[in-house]
Amino acid sequence: MSSLTVTLPDGSQQAVPQGTRPIDVAQKISPRLANDAIVARVNGDLFDLTRPLETDSQLEILTTKSPDALHVYRHSTAHLLAAAVLELFPETKLGIGPPTETGFYYDFQRATKFTPEDLEKIEARMRELQAKNLTFERKMTPKTEGRAKYEDDWMKRELIDERAGEVFSEYTLGPDFIDFCRGPHVPSTEKLKAFKLLSIAGAYWKGNEKNPQLQRIYGTAFFTKKELDDYLNRLEEAKKRDHRRIGKDLELFTVNELVGAGLPLWLPKGATVRRVLEEYILDLGRQAGYQHVYTPDLAKVELYERSGHWEHYHEDMFPPMDLETERMVLRPMNCPHHILIYKSKMRSYRDLPVRLAELGTMYRYERSGVLSGLSRVRCMTLNDAHIFCTPDQIKEEFTGVMRLVERAYKDLGIKNYSYRLSLRDKANTEKYVANDEMWELGERVLREAMDSLGLPYVEGPGEAAFYGPKLDIQLADVMGHEETYSTIQIDFHLPNRFELGYVGADGQQHRPVMIHRAIISTMERMVSYLIELYAGAFPVWLAPVQAIVLPIADRQNEYAREVQRKLLAAGLRAEIDERSDKINFKIREAQLQKIPYMLVVGDREAQAGQVAVRNRKHGDQGCTGVDDFVVRLSHLNLGKSLEE
Repeated sequence: MSSLTVTLPDGSQQAVPQGTRPIDVAQKISPRLANDAIVARVNGDLFDLTRPLETDSQLEILTTKSPDALHVYRHSTAHLLAAAVLELFPETKLGIGPPTETGFYYDFQRATKFTPEDLEKIEARMRELQAKNLTFERKMTPKTEGRAKYEDDWMKRELIDERAGEVFSEYTLGPDFIDFCRGPHVPSTEKLKAFKLLSIAGAYWKGNEKNPQLQRIYGTAFFTKKELDDYLNRLEEAKKRDHRRIGKDLELFTVNELVGAGLPLWLPKGATVRRVLEEYILDLGRQAGYQHVYTPDLAKVELYERSGHWEHYHEDMFPPMDLETERMVLRPMNCPHHILIYKSKMRSYRDLPVRLAELGTMYRYERSGVLSGLSRVRCMTLNDAHIFCTPDQIKEEFTGVMRLVERAYKDLGIKNYSYRLSLRDKANTEKYVANDEMWELGERVLREAMDSLGLPYVEGPGEAAFYGPKLDIQLADVMGHEETYSTIQIDFHLPNRFELGYVGADGQQHRPVMIHRAIISTMERMVSYLIELYAGAFPVWLAPVQAIVLPIADRQNEYAREVQRKLLAAGLRAEIDERSDKINFKIREAQLQKIPYMLVVGDREAQAGQVAVRNRKHGDQGCTGVDDFVVRLSHLNLGKSLEE
């Protein structure tokens, strides 16, 4: 038998017989390494530990410390799920079952819907199969044989037609289960020690709403039970903070099918939170020299054809409306409108920078499967702004925007965020505007500005907008998932498309640079984030009701109204509970509504001109004069205090 050379990560080499398996090499290096091994990496590709090596190879053994190993571990658990489902419900057809960032899922076609009770049975059967220490074995199947074998299974046949070569791989799990799969997998179910099935949902085949709907079972898996328990605890906390549940409980927003999916209705309390947030960001912008404008929610299709958005984004826009001689469309972004405002008169270099801002409502045709409460909607209002400046002003303007971001996040109490510098992929000439000088200048200026502010960031090649580099501010939720909420983009392209200009000091026409910026995302997404961040218990300055007056008996109602009037006169948001219920019930109700301050008034307080203050976090605060409390609450409100 011929021998092969295996090169290890430390550069050392071993001569091994052809057909040696990576697990054998691991065993030779260290029994402990072999015990901890999950998968191998051979010549840069993930590789089964039990698959024979056929050529000289660069070999790395991946253990539980590698994220790639967790990916394979979860993929194998998805196969364990499928095997359990087929044992319990043999009439089921298998779709696909990939690993995800937080676990795995598998899609199934079955006439009868799975139930929560079925989920318990499936997980129990998974544990029975796991205990049998079943092996995952790779089997190579000719395409013609595979198509014949899966003649009655339209999903597998379709996958084979699309993805398989003349010979493709399948994986068995014990003697009774086989599935079309590229792999790799863990050696056996003995490795799969900690998993949990989580939920059932509907899912279209391949994510296309025109395809049949399947049933998707979600689960998660970790290397240890402690990791699994920690994740499940975070998941439970996330459920408690789910803005959709809290939004309903606190009467912040609602949805109605007569209005349409992704079009939430803001209730009075939610509208108050939104209005306070809007007033805050408008005031912050005014202080920074922004001029606020209003523009229409729709425009001619030609506007977006000229801007280039129609070419790049028309599939995410609502269909055009034919109105007599015009084709109108709901706008997916505000920048073309602001460009036309800039262009409405001649500009001089002395006028620049021009900072135009708007709470602009936009419309995106998000697919129904991704719509969720306020966080993913079809109609959204962005705290949008566009800065038109000279190339020499880019760094200063960008720095000013970053200071606004830092200020806003501090006032809102947002701490868990990071910066991502999104750059172009030089090789992708189809996606990105061809202008090397433009890209190099924009990317250099962004790096210099971030470095001068001392703010850490990571780079994301290939993630820029088609017209220029951008900085994305990533916010993390309770589960640690990151999403982009705020964006700052440098744009040399749109000024060219609209032939924007300004008269320079030399008397000649020059092209301005455009900076797109949104400090706190859309009102919808930011409110959804703040609901979850604070679990509905907003800081005093954002709370829809800052204080509620609670008379103990009906005879104190008139005094309670007087207290409320003083709070309202000071610009504070106050309500009164005049119901004839017992005071403990009123306090409990106010606590459930997460109102920061409860002001209890009885005969003694009415006679003394006082209120008995109760705080939602700290409980009884004792009695104080009404005027003193108004001053105290006003201080917290005006100071954007996060304390109570």
